[in-house]
Amino acid sequence: MKFLVVTHVTHKKTADGYYAAYGPYVKEMNLWFKNVDDITIIAPFSDSTPDKIDLPYNRHIKLIQVPEINLTTIPTLAKSFLHMPATFLKIASGIAHTDHLHLRCPGNMGLLGCVAQIMFPGKRKTAKYAGNWDKNSGQPFTYRLQRRLLNSELLTKNMQVMVYGNWPDSSPRNIKPFFTASYTNAQRNTITPRLLNTGDEIRLMYTGALIASKRPLLSIEIAQQLLATGLKVRLDMFGNGPLMSELQDFVRENKLDNNVVLHGNQPGETVKNYYSNAHFLIFLSRTEGWPKVVAEAMWWGCLPVTTAVSCVPEMVGQGTRGSIITADKETACERIRYYLDHPNEYEKQVAAASGWSQQFTLEKFEEAISQLLN
Repeated sequence: MKFLVVTHVTHKKTADGYYAAYGPYVKEMNLWFKNVDDITIIAPFSDSTPDKIDLPYNRHIKLIQVPEINLTTIPTLAKSFLHMPATFLKIASGIAHTDHLHLRCPGNMGLLGCVAQIMFPGKRKTAKYAGNWDKNSGQPFTYRLQRRLLNSELLTKNMQVMVYGNWPDSSPRNIKPFFTASYTNAQRNTITPRLLNTGDEIRLMYTGALIASKRPLLSIEIAQQLLATGLKVRLDMFGNGPLMSELQDFVRENKLDNNVVLHGNQPGETVKNYYSNAHFLIFLSRTEGWPKVVAEAMWWGCLPVTTAVSCVPEMVGQGTRGSIITADKETACERIRYYLDHPNEYEKQVAAASGWSQQFTLEKFEEAISQLLN
């Protein structure tokens, strides 16, 4: 089978000549590639060195390089519009010569793919919409447009669209509630909840890009407020992004260096080890799909304190395996205080969270992908 992927994920080359990209995305695509023979990817390319979070594919791929589509500023918008016709033609040509089209959405490349695929109703297609499928959530116009296109049975002939969560307003014919996974059956085990005592250090985690929509500064302010009440607190933050220097300045100016550590991007094994020793994941994002970091934290017994975004309420059992809060530090601190005062409830929820998350293994995920392609 000839398999074409259209994605906005930037690709890079390793020192030994292999293509690499964002690690969690590559891990998933390697599972898709087990079912196909010939792989072509249409994506942006960068000459920069792969980051710690990037991984190489484990299969040979053909990469059709296209310029990044960036609509955030007037100069990049103008440049993107100049390149867009040629990129669209490459996508259309790729679809014409493939057996199966796979779109990665939401993203500007995914949007072009959504439009181009309309011209090929007979082609087999899948789309992975990794964002928030809730039509009432605050989304950029391009995301809302992709959702409308993908949710239309008329415009998505012969396509299966994977979305996170169950949405009764979605088309039942082409929309498939889906999930994702990070760990194997062999990594399943019974988690012993960490001791949670007022006199011991409370270990918090933040995992994700350092961007405004994920509110990383608020996570630091929560740790700061808990410290002000006399608790011992450590916050480990994993991820990189445009807010890194601002967060570093805040930590330094507020003398939080001994309590807040910004690790930047780190390999998955490193993050896993921190999950295995942390009490709480602070996750206060504005928009998500199925946030892997929540499921990963739950797997290793790190209880999420999270906003009610996308399908996260389903993931945390409407508050039975984690806490759903509003995005403010007072509420977050109150919930952590609640667990300190009710350690049995904390242990109960940690066990429930781990048990739920460990259903979703890579083997189960691989089987679900195989069913979509065969």
